[in-house]
Amino acid sequence: MADMDLDKRFDIHEMAKNKQAEIERFACSIYCCHSTGCKSSGSDDLIDLMKNFIAEKEAEDKIRIVATGCMGLCAQGPLIRVEIKGKKDVLFKRLDSEAVAEIMNDYVWPALNAKGDFAVPEKLQKYILSLDLPFFTRQEKVVLQNTGHMDPEDIQEYIARGGYLALEKTLKTMTPEQVVAEIKKSGLRGRGGGGFSTGMKWELAAKVPTIDEKFIICNGDEGDPGAYMDRSILEGDPHAVIEGMMIAAYAIGATEGWFYVRAEYPLAVERLEKAIKACKKNRLLGNNIMGTDFCFNVDIRLGAGAFVCGEETALIHSIEGARGTPRPRPPYPTNKGLWGKPSCVNNVETLANVAKILLKGADWFASFGTETSKGTKVFALTGQVEHSGLIEVPMGTTINEIVNEIGGGVPNGKKLKAVQTGGPSGGVIPKEYMDMPVCYEELKKVGSIMGSGGMIVMDDTSDMVSIAKFYLDFTVDESCGKCAPCRIGGKQMLSLLDKINKGKGTKKDLAQLRKIAAAMQKASLCGLGQTAPNPVLSTLKFYEDEYQNKLVDNKKAAGEN
Repeated sequence: MADMDLDKRFDIHEMAKNKQAEIERFACSIYCCHSTGCKSSGSDDLIDLMKNFIAEKEAEDKIRIVATGCMGLCAQGPLIRVEIKGKKDVLFKRLDSEAVAEIMNDYVWPALNAKGDFAVPEKLQKYILSLDLPFFTRQEKVVLQNTGHMDPEDIQEYIARGGYLALEKTLKTMTPEQVVAEIKKSGLRGRGGGGFSTGMKWELAAKVPTIDEKFIICNGDEGDPGAYMDRSILEGDPHAVIEGMMIAAYAIGATEGWFYVRAEYPLAVERLEKAIKACKKNRLLGNNIMGTDFCFNVDIRLGAGAFVCGEETALIHSIEGARGTPRPRPPYPTNKGLWGKPSCVNNVETLANVAKILLKGADWFASFGTETSKGTKVFALTGQVEHSGLIEVPMGTTINEIVNEIGGGVPNGKKLKAVQTGGPSGGVIPKEYMDMPVCYEELKKVGSIMGSGGMIVMDDTSDMVSIAKFYLDFTVDESCGKCAPCRIGGKQMLSLLDKINKGKGTKKDLAQLRKIAAAMQKASLCGLGQTAPNPVLSTLKFYEDEYQNKLVDNKKAAGEN
């Protein structure tokens, strides 16, 4: 889009209208998953192949190719969804260049020129993935509403789908106090793990007198093994996060924002950079945004991959250029944060909810979920499950619904044994609790946490002692070493687990594990150390027999060497 004259105000309504008309001109839209997962499986080559086909057919005015974010069912990628006017949408899975060439020649082109419906040829049926699968039909998309349905690098497409309308409503019709009240009323809680009330955090930050400046910080330092929710949101819908951050900034009185994203997410960083550049070009960042007195700018800082930098005070130290280590709280960042100034830290998914809430209302958002856990939650469903991928469900959805219905159950004739939530800070939940609703309070009751949204399914071949050792090994490696309970306690627990796993442990070692875990939970400086024992404690609680079977005393009693 050409640069606008400086004295001409940006009109999102006009842009939306024009973009919608442009999209409507095409008889066929082909959406190709272009997330990190599908790119690694060759989606770049598939997009080039389709573009060459269109050029050869001189069909640039009939067919458009859209490189999108994650379509969800990652295990079946690369994915391509074909939408032809007057025909049923078709989703194709596990594609290579030969398959895409056949789809373009034998389905897309003839279907485009056929009157009425046109069946996918028999030889292409093996590539079809039914859109009627519970994986698709049982989800409730709020945060992921745009992901997989638009070009994340085109600000006009985001605006055509209602983007920045919430910002306009906020800036032109609401006071900061009204925005905070709406977020509090919605019941939105932090999606980064702690589950603290977002509206309350904003209120605390807003009440701090502004001496010179305040900051809003987006925590994109997602480091849980098997988790990729925040990465996928930034890759598939970066403008939703930017818009949420801008609304948050208006609410608390911040004039500058920081995105903290780990450097291992190059595609997310690239798309975020392009989104910020597009906002600046269209005067959605900078001075007097949308003709109001609101001024706001953002910048990006890359993390080096330290898991501890997901903790907000360690993250702040890292942005400042210091070593990423946590500090005692209080004072909390809302009072004394980045460079000693009031700072509000929200995670990617939290901010991605904000614009939807302001546009549709707090009551709409609160209609999803439970009494104390409102809205939806994005999960990375992985492990021993038929349909692994990115999903979004209302809070309170049971584990059974997620694993056995949406996920399609455990494959290869194996049986479900447990589900692990919350990453290295979470716990293992046995199959007996599969009817438990997934929400903050219920997970806490069984010794786990929501975390950022990782959910790993384990079948009946999983060794729970080895699982606990895997997670503890991760947290020991990622400990910043600042406080003794985490630095020393984690290492001691890991040594005991290694001893037990090798069949050399004793009953005293089990008691020692529990004793050290209790000390770490009470005395560690930050959440990493406080929650590091969770995988060990939860497996000890529900699967102590597996520990007992490996103890040297019990092995001798059973006649084993």
